[in-house]
This record gives sequence, C-alpha cells and structure tokens, in this order.
Amino acid sequence: MKFGVAIFPSKKLQDLANSYRKRYDPHYALIPPHITLKGPFEADEYQLKNLSQRLQQIASHTEPFPLNVLKVSSFKPVNNVIYFKIDPSDDLMKLHKTLHINIIGDAPEYSFVPHITIGQNLSNDEHSDVYGQLRMMQMEHEETCDRFHLLYQLENGSWTVYETFRFGKE
Repeated sequence: MKFGVAIFPSKKLQDLANSYRKRYDPHYALIPPHITLKGPFEADEYQLKNLSQRLQQIASHTEPFPLNVLKVSSFKPVNNVIYFKIDPSDDLMKLHKTLHINIIGDAPEYSFVPHITIGQNLSNDEHSDVYGQLRMMQMEHEETCDRFHLLYQLENGSWTVYETFRFGKE
C-alpha cells in the first residue's frame, strides 16, 4: 500500500488554496491542500505497525509551532508548479528531517521547500499568466500547526487519512 505524511492547514487556508486549485490543479479532487512532509512510499501491514509507533514518538517530541504563509511562488524552470510558500521555520525543517531518519521510504527527491500547491501541470503560457497575476497578491497568514497525518492512497488515486498524530505529550 502507498503512504505519505502531510500537514493539512486550517480550513481558512485550505479554502483559499482550493479557490485556485479547482481551476489550476488537476489533483484538486485527489487530496486536500497540504504540506508534504514525506512523499509517497510503500509499506506492508508489518511495517505499518512499526511506522505508526515511530510517528507517534516523533509527534510526542514535537511541540506545536507557527505556520506562516509568505507569498505565492513557483518552481519554474524545474516544473510549472505555483504554490503558497511556507516559512521554512526551524521547527518545520526539523520535523521534515526527523521524518526521513529511520523511516520507511527513500530520501526525498528534491530539497524540502515547504509549500502548498495551488497550480500544476500548466502550459508555459498558462503558468506565466497565472503566476504573473498571483505573485502580486499579498500573503499574510499565520496559524499554529499541532499535528501531522499519515495518509494512504486509494485505488482511484485519491489520498485519505490513515492516522493523525498530535504534537506534544499526551
């Protein structure tokens, strides 16, 4: 089964992201707006039990931290993805790094750039038009991140929550 680890932002931020995603992101219906902490990886039932215990340990040693959206940005020229750039705070970067130490799956393909995708698979012209408009937008959003989620992929390609891990000692 295919799994991943992500943070889902507040409903307010998800609604804002979805107002663009429904037009510019073909994965709109497959997963809500999120920050990917660990990309897709395969795990079986035995590995899943150990993974769940390890994720709970990581969450219990992580304190809630601020999540700040800084601006609209793009990964062009690598690919035509437009996103909300998330402040790469020390807490967020440490969490990402911890989730890649002794956890199932490969090392990340790219350096970690915290973001919420709002458009992807755009043609060059569409990317230029959309990004040209959105990068002028003032982004000032802050919220507290207090959990992450283990997700699994369904047969239709959509992702759903398998387990949620709250930060701090319970």
